[in-house]
Amino acid sequence: MRILFVDAGNYCRSPAAEAVARAVAARAGASGRFRFSSAGLKDKHAGDSADPRTVEACLARGYDLGEFRCREISTDDFAGNDLILAMDRDNIAQLESRRPAGNTTPIRLFLGDLEVPDPYYGGADGFAAMMDLIEQGAGKIVLGAD
Repeated sequence: MRILFVDAGNYCRSPAAEAVARAVAARAGASGRFRFSSAGLKDKHAGDSADPRTVEACLARGYDLGEFRCREISTDDFAGNDLILAMDRDNIAQLESRRPAGNTTPIRLFLGDLEVPDPYYGGADGFAAMMDLIEQGAGKIVLGAD
């Protein structure tokens, strides 16, 4: 299953989701069943590493973003993935407006009915809360938990 995580800039939430999901899959012996990637709806941070606060929050929990580089979503991402998971409802609306004609790849919220709040303009506590939510969501995706 090819899963793409998407947020506004591929700078905070989606890189963390990608790293956490990969680690959860590896620990569960399910790496071969999944291919995780992430992208942003803007090109503002394209080529940059993730937000330093995201990198720090991930490292504090054992997830490595050392090789990660931000990128903007492309048309190929719609056809090249089996599922696109957005971090908030605004992301879904923007993804739907960019969806190529005829594409049917499911686009859903990462947490089902809940959004992952963007911690960008807040402090460290927002990044910790982001990580809590992402760890829960990644576990549900990989392990099929309720």
